[in-house]
Amino acid sequence: MTARNRSLLFLGLAVSALFLFLAFRGLHPEAFIDSLGAVDPLGLLLGAVVYFGGVVMIAWRWQFLLRSLALVPLAGLARLVCIGYMGNNVYPFRAGEALRIFLLRRNHGVPMAGATTVVIVERVFDGVVMLTFIVVALLFIDVESAEIRAVFSFAAPLFFVALAVFFAAATFHQQARHLAGFILSRLPARLGQPLARLAYGLLDGLAALRSPQNLLGAVVFSYASWMVEALVYWIVLLAFGLEVGYAVALLTVGTVNLAGLIPSSPGQIGVYEFFVSLVVMATASVSQDQALAFAIVVHIVIWLPVTLVGFALLAQQGLGWSAIGRAARDEQAPTQVEAAR
Repeated sequence: MTARNRSLLFLGLAVSALFLFLAFRGLHPEAFIDSLGAVDPLGLLLGAVVYFGGVVMIAWRWQFLLRSLALVPLAGLARLVCIGYMGNNVYPFRAGEALRIFLLRRNHGVPMAGATTVVIVERVFDGVVMLTFIVVALLFIDVESAEIRAVFSFAAPLFFVALAVFFAAATFHQQARHLAGFILSRLPARLGQPLARLAYGLLDGLAALRSPQNLLGAVVFSYASWMVEALVYWIVLLAFGLEVGYAVALLTVGTVNLAGLIPSSPGQIGVYEFFVSLVVMATASVSQDQALAFAIVVHIVIWLPVTLVGFALLAQQGLGWSAIGRAARDEQAPTQVEAAR
């Protein structure tokens, strides 16, 4: 691990520790335990099962975005999504993304540069969906929270600017290629030629955005997949006996996922608990103890099953824990390897 990565890791752990302190500050242990004991376990089981429906929809979206590069079976993509989630959940630097890009190349022959672009586009789509969830939820519930406003205000410009850049590069594909070629031709051939291949590969990954059918499919399944995840939150809320509307779940999902921009430990520990409990306290009129109990339990519901399934699927690929570590160390490898071809 490089010195830079060690610094980022320690920063993430420190941020997680800070938010854990903020989340647990003032907690009443007895009331917290009573809240945990009152939860309906069947609701938690149902939530865990429903969550995998969202995983399949994420894989379906991925298939639409990859169609310009390769037609990959949905079942194979769903397995890679589980593996990617597992890698992100247990290892820093979002190693799961690099791992699923590597497996997509190894198993299905998808160019790494194009696949990397698609993964970046996915993250931008996710950000736009989260912003939409917050806006829609606030039409139905009245929330006064400086933290939620801060997350929204910080994230909105980032995602909408990135989305505009992607659509511009996809719409004016040839012009973007010419511009990249013009700039890189000024570099020494030893450097410019590999970088040009890399740039063209990245631009090719945006080709799905030029197809109305693929774009519509990606947008529909972006919203559908995250609405299913919001449904999981709602089911767990009901399992806690919290009779709130679905809009609360939308606001919670939108806020906590945008808060993922804050550097933290794998699995967003601390940051997740703080923002989930914050939203639930602000919308469901419950105590900190009950809100934090919900935050911890729903985190387990969306974290543990997919992580266990991801490990099992990784083993089926003939890989183990060390593969996640290699993906983290070589996070930039997919594009570097493609550029060297």
